[in-house]
Amino acid sequence: MLKVNIENITLSNNSEKHFILSNIKFELFERKVYTILGKNGSGKSTLIKSLTGLLNDNIFLTRGTVLLDGKDILTCDAKNLQQIRKNKIRYVFQDAVNSFDPLRTFKYYFENSLADKNQIEKLLKYFLLPGYDEVSRLYPYEVSGGMAQRLSTVLAFAANPILIIFDEPTSGVDYAISNLLLLKLKDFIQKENRSALLVTQDINFVEKISDEITFLSDGTITQFKTKSDFFTQRENDVLNSFFSSHDELK
Repeated sequence: MLKVNIENITLSNNSEKHFILSNIKFELFERKVYTILGKNGSGKSTLIKSLTGLLNDNIFLTRGTVLLDGKDILTCDAKNLQQIRKNKIRYVFQDAVNSFDPLRTFKYYFENSLADKNQIEKLLKYFLLPGYDEVSRLYPYEVSGGMAQRLSTVLAFAANPILIIFDEPTSGVDYAISNLLLLKLKDFIQKENRSALLVTQDINFVEKISDEITFLSDGTITQFKTKSDFFTQRENDVLNSFFSSHDELK
């Protein structure tokens, strides 16, 4: 489905270049939930944005390929990129409020989605949100961060893409909503040619939902491993430190 081979991502700052990520290689297949685990500031959000050219190309340079069904996303023109982001790869970002235009109500996003009103209504109800008519009148700045994240999730599922990418999916929601998301994700990947990619540091959620996991640190990732292998084979001191920090918070 998606084959990633990113040689490096660099950040240009006052004529100086800084390597952010390098040697990022992985492949996503259908009917699986993949997770990139890592600490804050490790580059998880930068990585997922690079997959569909969402990084600001005035300051970021991505070298490599991202193949979607054999076609390199990074060489697509603006029109094709827009179609890929709308129809095939959908994002749910941690800072979801800023994913929306503050001058447009949610009615705009509902009407420009690929779903009918009944489908969106069902998803709103599932994620414990107000009904279609009520939400349609609201602007992004009128909702909380957690509500914006759930609305972004609704729109992602409504589009029925082949891949949904979540950035810290449990950061702005409570335990009940995270469980609803877990169940919806399990149902989503049962469909043919569907998968999900999560970036997070929530180990509890990762253990419940992931099929394969990798760890991002020092600007690169480990090899994706099955959940059972990942949690029984701690590969290095950085990963051990990450687990130890999590255990102390339990």
